Amino acid sequence: MDAALADHVRAASAAARRHALAYRAPSGKDALPWSIIESFDARVRGHLARDPRIEDERDRVLIAAVKLAETPVEEGEESIAEARAHLVDAIDYLEQAVLRLGLVNREGAKAGLGTYGQPVGSRD
Repeated sequence: MDAALADHVRAASAAARRHALAYRAPSGKDALPWSIIESFDARVRGHLARDPRIEDERDRVLIAAVKLAETPVEEGEESIAEARAHLVDAIDYLEQAVLRLGLVNREGAKAGLGTYGQPVGSRD
């Protein structure tokens, strides 16, 4: 059975995807990477046991967000759409990594999001 933290992971991922899809350059380009992972960091990251594979996927999201933010409008909608799709894929991979690899830490257990050491989601 999934830990309650899995619901937070899914909600944070959905919020990040909505934000990525709603982003219109060049407004807020400096804040985009941090605003994309804001919900994940606030609702999920502090309740997970540290895992370098999950941190790598989080970094991928940040990098993809920077690429979207820095894609010049002059390059056209196709380039922007490609960068946006890359960001959405990175968000999906982060969600999958947390659900497959994540373990509830002591803070997550105290918050009632699962038992200490419980997998966040199913391992398959």
